[in-house]
Amino acid sequence: MNQGRIWTVVHPTVGLPLLLGSVTVIAILVHFALLTNTSWFPKYWNGKAAVAAVAPAPAAPAAPAPAAAPAAK
Repeated sequence: MNQGRIWTVVHPTVGLPLLLGSVTVIAILVHFALLTNTSWFPKYWNGKAAVAAVAPAPAAPAAPAPAAAPAAK
């Protein structure tokens, strides 16, 4: 472990809950920010269907390829 000596300063029974608790708080804050600042995220969580985009008309078929010239003798 790169920073293994941290446990000589902070006991693991205090440090680990603080670490995991801070990660949880950050995740909740990010989700709250997404819910309040976007219009699509609440709909996504509620399971509403997305509006499908209209597909453009298919392109016209290409002109047929010209017949190959006969091989030279």
